[in-house]
Amino acid sequence: MARFVIVPQWQGSPSSRAMQLIDGAQAIAGDLPRASCTTVDIPLEAGEAVETGVHRFSTLRRTRELVDLELAPITEPVMLIGGDCGVAVGAVGHAVRRHPDLAVVWLDAHPDLHTPDSSTSGAFSGMALRAILGEGAEGLVLAPGGVTTDRLVLAGAREYEPAEEDAAIALALTTLEASELSDPGALAAAVAATGATAVYIHVDLDVLDPGAMSGVTASVPFGVSLPDLLAAISGVRRVAPLVGSSITGFAPASPEAAVDDLGTILRIVGALA
Repeated sequence: MARFVIVPQWQGSPSSRAMQLIDGAQAIAGDLPRASCTTVDIPLEAGEAVETGVHRFSTLRRTRELVDLELAPITEPVMLIGGDCGVAVGAVGHAVRRHPDLAVVWLDAHPDLHTPDSSTSGAFSGMALRAILGEGAEGLVLAPGGVTTDRLVLAGAREYEPAEEDAAIALALTTLEASELSDPGALAAAVAATGATAVYIHVDLDVLDPGAMSGVTASVPFGVSLPDLLAAISGVRRVAPLVGSSITGFAPASPEAAVDDLGTILRIVGALA
């Protein structure tokens, strides 16, 4: 049975709907086997930047410590349910400590490649992938070299800010457009090319086309269809064992709206679990 860790963090999001990420994480958890779920009690306060350039840094740092403590004794694959996508950084760190040659697949409408210096919002969710690469505010980033650019695949991103475009080019990242995921073997081939023997898959739900997923903080047109996403995940799992995963970004407008999207989300959970 899969192991789920629920982290309803909202402080990393720049959205005015950020607190609805709490409701989204709790709604997903409500449809998972209770005996397999652990919820991390995140701090209630918004937090302070503490001269880091990261909005709400102090609370984000405390939540990261709580996630690290929760994951530390776990040896089997874990699926982390957020919250904003900043929570995935600690989960990737846990996976790479156990599998040093880990590949990371980042499925997101946004590339999340900012640093505190380039971000105009200061939102950590927009820095999450750069933090995985070891760049950013101390206390939130992984150790440099843990995940290298040649073992990272960014897929489905279609809303880049100029600094993120520059970063993707400078880092020579492997990227796949949302349309390329209509080929069920494309993502698997990209992962196989990394030479990694284990993989972590992160899914921010805004990678999906708005027609397939409405309950996100920032919908971006021309996203991935649900069948294409499920087929891509399945293909990756055939080329490398899945040792960790995360699903983030669910921010339903109401309990009734949450019901409309939960069927889609649970199919993604099933593909990862």
